[in-house]
Amino acid sequence: MIKTYTSCHPLDGRLPLEPGIRAVDHLEIPRRQAIATVMAVDGEEAAVAAGLAAVSGVSVRFAGPGEWLAVSPSETPDSLQRNLSLLLAEIAYIFDQSDGRVVLRLSGPNVRRLLAKGVATDLHPSAFVIGTASNVLCGHVSVNLARTGDNEFELIVMRSFAESLFDDLRLMGREFDLSADFSG
Repeated sequence: MIKTYTSCHPLDGRLPLEPGIRAVDHLEIPRRQAIATVMAVDGEEAAVAAGLAAVSGVSVRFAGPGEWLAVSPSETPDSLQRNLSLLLAEIAYIFDQSDGRVVLRLSGPNVRRLLAKGVATDLHPSAFVIGTASNVLCGHVSVNLARTGDNEFELIVMRSFAESLFDDLRLMGREFDLSADFSG
């Protein structure tokens, strides 16, 4: 017997298929993002950081010493990996993480208060400036948290923990009437 498997988003069935009413505080889940881990070869950290800073259309998130996450909403996973490999040949290792990670975007005036319920990191704008990223625990789940705007944060989580993180964020956001939906 031949069985055909189709890939689905880990939050399919948890969110409405049609966009609903968007509240002031909103959790947006993109269906498809190209995500790659970039690991610098020993001694090449500065060169890799400089190369990543020059890439356009890709958000770069610090993930650890000599390690970054590159996120692109417009490129395919193959093209992101190919472009980064060409740019950083011989000085970095590139690993596609697109099918293994999920991006969740929080926006609204209460997102810092919402995240403070589960994240033990100072999210004040002077301490966690726009463009800052850090690996943190959100509740019991390890995430890469990045501040992408005045009242905007992105959380990147391993696919197998996406439902748990989603449930935790919805619970933390109940006080603020947090809405959630897939990106258009």
